[in-house]
Amino acid sequence: MSIKITGLADIVRIHAASRPDAAAIVYEGRTTTYSALDRAASRVANGLVAEGIMPQTRIAHLDKSSDLFFELLFGIAKTNAVMVSVNWRLAAPEIQHIVNDAEAEILFVGAEYLAIVEKIRADLKAVRKIVILGDRHGAWESFATWRDRQALDDPLLPAQPQDTAIQFYTSGTTGLPKGAELTNANFAWMFPLWTKTWLLAPGVPNLVCLPMFHIGGAGWGTAGLYSGAVNHVVREFVPAQVLGLIERERLQVALLVPAMILFLVQAPQVRETDLSSLRLIVYGAAPIPADLLKQALNVFKCGFQQVYGLTETTGAITLLPPEDHDPADAKKLLSCGYAQAGVDLRIVGDDGTDLPPGKVGEIAVRSPQVMRRYWRLADATTRAIQGDWFMTGDAGYLDDKGYLYIHDRVKDMIVSGGENIYPAEVESAMFGHPDVADVAVIGVPDDRWGEAVKAVVVRKPGAGVTEGDLITWARERIAGYKLPKSVDFIEALPRNPTGKILKRELRLPYLGRQAAAGQLTALRLLSQTRLENPATRF
Repeated sequence: MSIKITGLADIVRIHAASRPDAAAIVYEGRTTTYSALDRAASRVANGLVAEGIMPQTRIAHLDKSSDLFFELLFGIAKTNAVMVSVNWRLAAPEIQHIVNDAEAEILFVGAEYLAIVEKIRADLKAVRKIVILGDRHGAWESFATWRDRQALDDPLLPAQPQDTAIQFYTSGTTGLPKGAELTNANFAWMFPLWTKTWLLAPGVPNLVCLPMFHIGGAGWGTAGLYSGAVNHVVREFVPAQVLGLIERERLQVALLVPAMILFLVQAPQVRETDLSSLRLIVYGAAPIPADLLKQALNVFKCGFQQVYGLTETTGAITLLPPEDHDPADAKKLLSCGYAQAGVDLRIVGDDGTDLPPGKVGEIAVRSPQVMRRYWRLADATTRAIQGDWFMTGDAGYLDDKGYLYIHDRVKDMIVSGGENIYPAEVESAMFGHPDVADVAVIGVPDDRWGEAVKAVVVRKPGAGVTEGDLITWARERIAGYKLPKSVDFIEALPRNPTGKILKRELRLPYLGRQAAAGQLTALRLLSQTRLENPATRF
């Protein structure tokens, strides 16, 4: 099903008119139809208008995933305001930074984050109203009460294709988060192209389990609703619960990041779970070791489709389809596919010239999916968008057939003895060891080589694999100059909420004079982000 939209609000308007009683969202036993979602969005919109919200004003959301997120998203869209969903795993000062940077005037906050908001309330410069996604708290009104007293009529406020719809803050793996402005036109181009590829269609049960502050969560969920699918929204990714939901609700499609695939494959109950309803697993957001992908293909026995994209490109821009997921073709499994319609790719060298097939450089993208700009960061926007091209900061190469191979972030490349070493290649080699549960490779200062390759490894439970064992294993699979010079063992790798490994935190303990401070920072972060139990919770 393909529908024409000018703004995101058209999605619920059109489905409510054509299939009002069809299920749109299922969340913790609660089903919301498309007509009910449309009515709730109109109430939200009228409430925002009554609060004096003007077009393109930022509205902040701080909570885990739920059906209420979509009521807010489409209600905000009906006022031509801008949704800013804040990473709920951040510390109070980081949350404060994002809300203030966005100049959000209203903050919708989940009950479990009230303590954080109370701590920073006096420093939220533009926020003039707080609404609780739960029961009333002091002077702060509950969302249900606030919403339900508003008028039902759709305000029908106009939105233009070039208007910003959602402002996502980048993960901050390389510094302070930046607000990437995605427009109605970005989404209007993307949805018709991708939803058919992802097998999203009216009535298809769709798993939505990535957080809503990320393009992978909000974008995938909104794509599902665009297509008329039934979004089964998971508040927080818990492998055992997700497996149970797939079996119980007969889910057909899902978007996962590699870390989630790893935890599902390692879950004790995965072999006893009926996964036969699954037709397609879309995955991306980080490199995936070939051995993990082979395990996943064997466990899930459905189609797998890799995508590559960024927040700034409104998500996916390349595709590795199921037919290219041949376990016998190990090289092809390492590719993230070829460019989709409307996407042009270049590989750019340090001197700004285009590189030939097989040569690694920075990936540049030209597409209608590229963001409008970074919010109030003109210099950063100019550096990132050069003419018609967005410079991704990712390193990779194109082969002679146009398949894209990602190595790493440009900044993560290790230069050792004059040789360029890409951590993802080393990680993939080491992950195949039967006693390795997780691995990250970083460059650390070295007096002789400039940088030395270090592997940070999480052992599988009960495993006693040693540094020597792993280096010997890797020596049989990659060139000698790429081998780790050392291996450290750790209980869990620090990750951001979408599963990307926070390599800057791993590097901190090895930065010479800064080691002591770095160790404290790394330990603090690990305590915040480690998996409570890798087999049960992400």
